[in-house]
Parts: sequence; C-alpha cells; structure tokens
Amino acid sequence: MPNESNIKKMPESGCVLLVDSDNERIKYLRNILQFIDYNLEEYSDIDRIEARIATLSDTDFISVALGPDLTSDEIETIAQIIDKANPSPALIAITADSDTDTRAKTKGAAPFLASLTLPARYDELVDILHKAQIYHEQQLAPRATKRPLELFRSLSGNSRATRQINKMIEQVADTEATVLILGESGTGKEVVARKLHYSSSRRGKPFVPINCGAIPSDLLESELFGHEKGAFTGAISSRQGRFEMAEGGTLFLDEIGDMSMPMQVKLLRVLQERSFERVGSNKPIHCNVRIIAATHRDLEQSIREDKFREDLFYRLNVFPIEMPPLRDRVEDIPVLTNDLISRIETEKRGSVRLTPAAVMALSQYRWPGNVRELANLIERLAILYPYGVVDVKDLPEKFRGSIRMLSEHEADLPMVQARGEDTATVVTAARLPSDGLDLKVHLNNLEMNLIRQALDESEGVVAHAAKRLKMRRTTLVEKLRKYGLQRSNEVSTI
Repeated sequence: MPNESNIKKMPESGCVLLVDSDNERIKYLRNILQFIDYNLEEYSDIDRIEARIATLSDTDFISVALGPDLTSDEIETIAQIIDKANPSPALIAITADSDTDTRAKTKGAAPFLASLTLPARYDELVDILHKAQIYHEQQLAPRATKRPLELFRSLSGNSRATRQINKMIEQVADTEATVLILGESGTGKEVVARKLHYSSSRRGKPFVPINCGAIPSDLLESELFGHEKGAFTGAISSRQGRFEMAEGGTLFLDEIGDMSMPMQVKLLRVLQERSFERVGSNKPIHCNVRIIAATHRDLEQSIREDKFREDLFYRLNVFPIEMPPLRDRVEDIPVLTNDLISRIETEKRGSVRLTPAAVMALSQYRWPGNVRELANLIERLAILYPYGVVDVKDLPEKFRGSIRMLSEHEADLPMVQARGEDTATVVTAARLPSDGLDLKVHLNNLEMNLIRQALDESEGVVAHAAKRLKMRRTTLVEKLRKYGLQRSNEVSTI
C-alpha cells in the first residue's frame, strides 16, 4: 500500500545487511549510510546472514547488499534464503566498478532490486533506498485489509463534487430507479455504475456492462436480447443476451447516446413492458433487471437533432448523475493517485511513488482524458520507474509543462519597491499578476529554489547550507524530505 502522502522524502531509518569481506568497502558504506541515519551490519558467511534474515519482523526495514567478490553460487544461495523470508528484504548488488557487475554473475537468476556502483552518488543511493522502502511496503500490502476489488476503481477524493456524487449514489443505490450517468469520456461513469450496483440489494446478482457504441447496430439487438438457433446466418445455436445474463442484477448500457434509432424503439419497449423476445423467437421473456445508462453526449441536443428519442430520454433520465471532468476537481488528484497506485499493487503490477512537486504538476494539467488518462500515466510511471520515486523532471513533458511555465511566469513577475520603517531599508516584492496566482505553489517553489541554491553554494553539505539559510540543520533536513530534493554530488559525511 502507498504511504499516507505518496511523497518523496529522505528514506526512513533502516538497516542494510552487507555480505562482503572487503574492509575498505565496508567502512566506506558504513560512513555514507550513517550520514542518512542508516545502520550497516556486515556478514562474511552465509550461515550468519541466514540466521539474521530468519529474525526479521514486519516492522524491520531491512535491505540486503551483496558485495562484488561473492561467487555466483553464493549469490544464488543468499537469493533463495531471501525468497523464503516473509517479508523478504530487497536485494541490492554492490558493484565496485563498471566491469564487475554483481548481477551478471547469476545471469538474472537472483532477483536484484537495484545495483549500487561505488563510489556512491547521493541521488543514486537515496533512490535505491527509496525503492527498497517501497518494495518493503508492498511486501506487507497483501496482509492489509483492502476494499473489494470491484469498488477499487478510483471514485475517490475530497472535492465537493466527489462528495456530492457519493451522496447521490447512497441515496439512489437501494432503489429501483433508472439512473442516467452523464459526463466526458474517462470521468469514471462505469465506476459510478458499479458502485451503484454493489451498494444496492442486487449486489449478489450479476453486473453486466455493454458498450452500445462499440457494437454494430445490426448485431446489438442479438447482443441485448439473445437469439435462437437459425435466426440468422451464423446463428448455429441459441444464445442468451445481456438482459438474460443480468437477470436479478444490473444492466449497464454504456454510450447509450450512440444507439441507433431503431434499437432505441426496441429498448424503450423493453423498459416499458419489462419483457423482450429473442431474435428469431416470439416467446416473451420476463426480465427483472435494473437499468443504468451512461453517455458522453448531450442527449437533449441529440433530441433536437432527431438523433435520440425524447420518450426514451425521459424513461432513462429518472435520476441523472453528472460526472465533472477531472480538471474541475483537481483536489481529488492526490487521493486518486494514491488509489491508482494501490490498485497497481493489488494487481501485482509493481509500484511507484510521486513527489509533492510531481503531484502539484499533475494538479495543474488540464486532463482531457480525465481519470482514465491519469490511470494510464500512473501505470506508465510504474513501468518506467519500478519501485521508484517520480519527480517533476521524470514526468512526460506535457505533464510537467504547467510547473515549468509557472516558474517562468514567476521569474517574470513585475517587481515593486516599498520603503520599510527604516528609511534606509528597501523591500523588493513581486507584484500580483492581473490574473492572480497560486500563492502556495509560488511560496513552495521559492523555498525550493533557495534551498537548492544554498546546497549548491555549500557543495551539498547540509550543515553549511542550513547556516546560509539561518536555520537548524534538522529543520533543513525535514524540508529536504518534504520537497524530495537531491544532490548530484557524492555523499558527504561532513
């Protein structure tokens, strides 16, 4: 499961179990790990490391690092020991130089999470430890209590619009009213339909979806009502339609606005009489099905254009629910991101984390593809950065464009000067643009830029940077955690 805020910060304190016999390498790794509040335990034989791994508990954040001098047999033996542990710690390969990659000795047999090349770079080390932390969290995730997978479909958030939709679902779910869900493509109309079904008294019966726009009009009748053997060429046996499949449950008619006019007439008759006939039969079949329909089209405009029947519209539009586009509920993006990552983890498709700055960038994107586009992005990031932490620079260009343009905009803000109480003091401040700005974003970016400057001028030494910023070292460390700032130079123990 993702942590509470899904943010990139300095990794939590933990311990690395190093299997190595090189004293210089052990001393070097101990120094740089202590710099970021990590412990190092060194082991020279397999029996001792096996006994240590056997004592691990859920609360132990442990990684195992293997030195480059181990043989392939030793590496594979340790990998088997780790695989049997529950939870199993992340396995890290220590590479002394580019010509001796520890991972290559086993030809991929050992499940290494990452490889650390010495001498270590700060950003590389922190990234690997973050991956190990996320890997540890996912090891524990299957034990956590989860919502049913059917409900785990991103209808989450704290925005007013989302709370209103959830309230409407609660009000109508346990009734027999026909629901019409309206909204742009990708806003989660099927999510609402499924939640309506699983919140109703019909939850134990089938939920049957059908996309009316994806099936040719001449085949849609057979798909909905079924057909008898020989009813048309190719009908070599009788077949149930979606109405029969959904008996006692819910039939979800997605993209109802794309249904042809002749089929609209037949559907209206079924809704009125609660019975239908299979294609090629004249025997009526009674149906007990709740209808939920959805469309991205403006049905009232379609009525005016004679593309949708007015009587069918009023039959369907008993209880309308309008899904707002994601750009109108950006407050939900952090929660949606968290849920989508949890869904990937639940389905055993890896994991990923996002920094606060990355989430901020996503919150400023317009999302023409709505929640579906966000889900696709999270899945792509989990593939590109498995168990990694994604910052703004790691996002595809179009998603980080808003943050980049905001920074440029801030750099070009008109400046004004004001006299302080001391007439010798001149205070320089940014003038508020005519179209306004997001003050929180502006102040966060300003703070991040100043911290970066202080780190650069102090050659990455946190204590010196804190002195330049006139703050305590521990305060600066917390801000580094908050913003996920990394230094590209080698880790300093100063």
